[in-house]
Amino acid sequence: MENTPIRLLSTNALSRHYGGVIALSEVTMAVHPGQIFSLIGPNGAGKTTLFNCVTGLDKPTLGAVEFLGKPITGLRPDEVTALGISRTFQNIRLFAELTVLDNVKIGRHPRTKSTFIGSVFRTQRQQNEEAAIAEQAHEMLEFVGLGTISDQTAGNLSYGDQRRVEIARALATEPRLLLLDEPAAGMNPQETQELIDLIYAIRDQSITVLLIEHDVKLVMQISDWVTVLDHGEKISEGEPADVQNDARVIEAYLGTAEG
Repeated sequence: MENTPIRLLSTNALSRHYGGVIALSEVTMAVHPGQIFSLIGPNGAGKTTLFNCVTGLDKPTLGAVEFLGKPITGLRPDEVTALGISRTFQNIRLFAELTVLDNVKIGRHPRTKSTFIGSVFRTQRQQNEEAAIAEQAHEMLEFVGLGTISDQTAGNLSYGDQRRVEIARALATEPRLLLLDEPAAGMNPQETQELIDLIYAIRDQSITVLLIEHDVKLVMQISDWVTVLDHGEKISEGEPADVQNDARVIEAYLGTAEG
């Protein structure tokens, strides 16, 4: 009997309805450890809705989400993050007035242990933890290639660098699974290539990557597995070459001008 591959994340008949609108319809998929897993499809296909259901920002109407074989459906976003799932957003959500370093330090919040009393009285434990948070945030910025600009204001950075700061903040939560929502959006070719290199580097740190991306060339280059949604339904899945040649995918997505 063959061993069943370990599932890091799985959805089972995941559905989300908004009144009469069906954003997701019985989507079942599995992400395995070490994969770069891509979720593609036309605008409005339900990709971000799926991310929101996984990360606790939205509650499924039907179906279930499991992480490492345990149900996480309906957990709060902070509870999901504490389990080891982190994400970025399609629209960048940095604190524009704060420094790059402070933005990444915020990502350490789910892993902090200091109490309210410790914060008020500035105990030694509190001070030690703050120093460790700063050091870890610097390490994340070095990892994404922004170590020299940690004191700059986040809102003054280029679009590509803001994306990197957001990825660094997500990595600061120490995820086992990182969800990237259109990370290449708005990037020029050089920034896109640097992003590809960064995604590989993240995977090499034993962090599984699940991404939504409209850049089909990027998806086909880096993905181990691709799932395609259209109007909330899964219409195809498989290795990139198989998905790229699927007639249903070509009709729904790859063959359009948008693709």
